[in-house]
Amino acid sequence: MDRQLIATADGSKTLLINGLEETYHSKHGALQEARHVFIKNGLNLLDCYEINILELGFGTGLNVLVTFDEYLRNDKNHKINYFGIEKYPILTNEITELAYSELFPDPKVKKIAVGIHETEWEQEVEIDDLFMLKKVKDDFYNIKNMNLPPIDLVYFDCFGARVQPDLWEKELFEIVASKMKSGGLLTTYSSKGSVRRALMELGFEVEKKQGPPGKREMINSWKK
Repeated sequence: MDRQLIATADGSKTLLINGLEETYHSKHGALQEARHVFIKNGLNLLDCYEINILELGFGTGLNVLVTFDEYLRNDKNHKINYFGIEKYPILTNEITELAYSELFPDPKVKKIAVGIHETEWEQEVEIDDLFMLKKVKDDFYNIKNMNLPPIDLVYFDCFGARVQPDLWEKELFEIVASKMKSGGLLTTYSSKGSVRRALMELGFEVEKKQGPPGKREMINSWKK
């Protein structure tokens, strides 16, 4: 996969897939998007103590970093078990060039910005006393065969439907739903009508929310 580093509007960086013209994060602001979609409209909407998070896909690791940063900001008032699925890990030089450690003032977040990519795949790793990370190198459709705890929160952060339409269809959402708790939340940057309809057919309560900078709407979906 041929990728190049690009700057986004908020000063943070992301990767562009050459030939597909698809980016890992919004060109309007990678950091802003991650915080808006997955923290403001994800983690911060849950009030349970222990939260099992499933991310599709792990990618640059930025969503782990904003989650860990929020966990530290809130004096560790949650226990977080984070499961990140990724079929095509990014390269060591790309991790360095993204320089995500520069985005966070907290030294603990700076320390793990590279470290999360160096942890072993398929192994549970203690990032902090109450924050566990497990990366799984696999296809999203194989989630159905994975041994996961009941999931409270899904970060649905796949590449867009323009380049990977199969990842935004009912079959994958059904697999993900089967791993979620009743009352669990799936949050995504997408607001496609077909996505909303697929989730509603699976029994989710779907809400349209204000999108991150550069996008009018996004979706929150609660499993009934």
